[in-house]
Amino acid sequence: MQIDLQTVALKPLRNTFKHIEKRFGDKVATRYQEATYDLQPTHNFHYKPTWDPSRELHDVTRTKIVLKDWYVLKDPRQFYYGTYTQARARQQDAIEKNFEFIEERGLELSLNPEIKEVALKTLMPLRHVAWGANMNNTCMAAYAYGTALNQACTFASFDHLGIAQYLTRVGLALGDVEDLKAGKTAWEKDANWQPLRQYVEKMLVTRDVMELFVAQNFALDGLLYPLIYKEAVDGVWAAKSGPTIGMMTVFMADWQAETAKWIDSVLKTAAAESAENKALLSQWASDWAKQAKAALTPVAKIALGAEADAAMADVALALQERAKKIGIELNF
Repeated sequence: MQIDLQTVALKPLRNTFKHIEKRFGDKVATRYQEATYDLQPTHNFHYKPTWDPSRELHDVTRTKIVLKDWYVLKDPRQFYYGTYTQARARQQDAIEKNFEFIEERGLELSLNPEIKEVALKTLMPLRHVAWGANMNNTCMAAYAYGTALNQACTFASFDHLGIAQYLTRVGLALGDVEDLKAGKTAWEKDANWQPLRQYVEKMLVTRDVMELFVAQNFALDGLLYPLIYKEAVDGVWAAKSGPTIGMMTVFMADWQAETAKWIDSVLKTAAAESAENKALLSQWASDWAKQAKAALTPVAKIALGAEADAAMADVALALQERAKKIGIELNF
């Protein structure tokens, strides 16, 4: 028997899907393009939602922001489900190694007792802030228009749930279940946490999708994460007690830096669309950032003590610099 091996060039019948070809031309598309663009249904709805009969299932009027094409709000990270899960899997592996390193060497036992107590009092109530952020981004994912935006909000909701779980793990590493309960009690009853709790609960009933995006992802997270994970964890706490807590919370710091690129891109694109969009985003950003700063001030004092005011001023200035690059005015 004789077998002849030959090389045959196969020409694909098409380079991509028709709706992608319509947008980008007859060429090979990226995975992100094929997994994102024009996937949301736009017509042939058979009924209107019973909970909001004045609108269609997917409706651009759920925000005052107006865009000709909502798919301009693309994710610079190019995240679709495949790339997102791969990126988070790598981060999960890294943080697992951190926890193993700490536990094998008993590093949590060598922490400065004062810093350990401050860390538990600061981080445990933040589990509930992360849960609120999960719910808010889930709301955005449900009601935002266009797959480009709502799939990225879905990933953000997953991330916040993961952050809540990481904080729980930190609490169990530094303390025990009673510390988790104490964090919940502080969140519900401690006067220092009530302004932030009020802010979170106010967001839960904010109906404009893009206003909620500004309130949660830009104003609150833009102040909270640098304040806690840069100024406190990697700053004051590390100086007094070493990098152990920073190793446990490295995901939060890395996540904020990565996610800020997407948030800033969305706001910059929306603001550039029209003067009306820019004015509205500037108003929302200023109003919500002012409230967020006031809500975080007592939390900063718990985490940083005498250095709280200087830290708040630094993170507020950094947020204003972000706003300037985005192209919106931030006054707070």
